[in-house]
Amino acid sequence: MTDKRLKIVETVLRDAHQSLAATRMRTEDMLPILEKMDQVGYHAIECWGGATFDACLRFLDEDPWDRLRALRKGMPNSRLQMLLRGQNLLGYRHYADDVVEYFVQKSIANGIDVIRIFDALNDVRNLETSVRAAKKEGGHVQIAFSYTLGDGYTKEYWMGLAKDIESMGADSLCIKDMSGLMIPQAADELIPALKSVVKIPIELHTHCTSGVALMTYMRAIDQGCDIVDTAISPWAMGTSQPPTEVVCKAYEGSDRDPGLDQDLLAEIADYFRPVQEKYIKAGTIDPKVLGVDIKALRYQVPGGMLSNLVSQLRDQNASEKFYDVLREIPRVRDDLGMPPLVTPSSQIVGTQAVLNVLMGERYKVMSQETKAILRGEYGRTMKPFNPEVQKKALGDEEPITVRPADLLAPELDKLREEIKAYSIQDEDVLSYALFPKVAVDFFKNRQIKMAGLNPELVDSKNKAYPV
Repeated sequence: MTDKRLKIVETVLRDAHQSLAATRMRTEDMLPILEKMDQVGYHAIECWGGATFDACLRFLDEDPWDRLRALRKGMPNSRLQMLLRGQNLLGYRHYADDVVEYFVQKSIANGIDVIRIFDALNDVRNLETSVRAAKKEGGHVQIAFSYTLGDGYTKEYWMGLAKDIESMGADSLCIKDMSGLMIPQAADELIPALKSVVKIPIELHTHCTSGVALMTYMRAIDQGCDIVDTAISPWAMGTSQPPTEVVCKAYEGSDRDPGLDQDLLAEIADYFRPVQEKYIKAGTIDPKVLGVDIKALRYQVPGGMLSNLVSQLRDQNASEKFYDVLREIPRVRDDLGMPPLVTPSSQIVGTQAVLNVLMGERYKVMSQETKAILRGEYGRTMKPFNPEVQKKALGDEEPITVRPADLLAPELDKLREEIKAYSIQDEDVLSYALFPKVAVDFFKNRQIKMAGLNPELVDSKNKAYPV
């Protein structure tokens, strides 16, 4: 008899605090509850990747590799999951294949079991190297597509993409609804459509930003969705995921019952409640992110992108242009090939829309990122670019039509040479590859602390004083 039980991926250690607290949860706030979390029997615990790597180095003075090893030690019986942006890894550019392969190898060696891999443009060519590397290392490869709305994003488009994903060797497929745009009726239609063309398990990831996520989950689960992402209740809702306990309770006693212990979940919630309150008091969590932003559905724009637009316009003393920019966004998006609005495409489209409105002439000024996307540096978009806009950006320059990483020379040996004065572990070269300046600053502080000195007391001549 087939096991119909719903599987739960807990996000509190990664996406929940990335969404609510700008990824600022410290490792020390995770460690005391790991033993309890390890007993729950989650399908997986998402705990690494995404923005956690950058935040550890840049803001928390933590080594992300140390965090991963600590999480692995604290949860020996659980499957640990991470999010990886394909050829972008966890950074903001495409990396050479040798760096991608080594990063995946070290992620799995340090404790990751499941790697969720996606590309912002849904260009599967940008997934090839990381998928191949993860398969080689024996990891579970989950390929995600970035769910979005717009002309061309039909049921047939998603079915074709799902078939491509399965043929690449994915062990499971994730619908990554990063903006909370999927409404219940869409789940009703999409889940059976995908089930009709692929045999691998299907997972749904969404956010409560627009207010429909729990209803959408129920429709998706009732249509046979195998896995959903949830967050323990103190770190759920708002721009985060639906609450774990509620989803489990809704299916209690049914053939979809996840079978997780509600008493144990309550203990975990009790632990995380004061942790959340601490971050609210510190101002790390803005109360605005805990509510519903219906604009996400109305304008089909992610909440974070809306916040950036407001900030950009305020800085230019042009707040009254907000709705003009909202009207311009779909036009720019169409010109740029209708990309999903997720990092980095959301920032590129939003910034260009602001420039078009403020200049009073469309594309009078183009950002470097707009030119890069039109050059093909980010990959292939779902629709062709507007040829007039592309010509204005590139002039006589030929656009890139190959997989962008094919143009990148191997860089791992060069990076190792550059960082050898600071490196104390194999993984340091990867931290440096992703965030060169931030990593070097971190390494310098680490050296000072290892010498028993206090980095906060280092003077201008780089002398330091004992801790």
